[in-house]
Amino acid sequence: MEEEIRAKAKKWGSSIGIIIPKEIVEAKKIKENDEILIEIKNRPLAGEFFGRFPRKSKKTAQEIKDEMKRGWN
Repeated sequence: MEEEIRAKAKKWGSSIGIIIPKEIVEAKKIKENDEILIEIKNRPLAGEFFGRFPRKSKKTAQEIKDEMKRGWN
């Protein structure tokens, strides 16, 4: 059974460590010195998406924003 958890990497001496929540440790019966497999996926920042997808509109972002605002009034 695979379990997905989110954790923050923290500085630990000159390394980076990840703390596994107690509930997961107990549920998976993880003990000190057990070998575990960790899949690392960085969560992309919003700014990394800009420019990655082809534009379907010739309008600028400001024009689209202004057009949307007109509907709010």
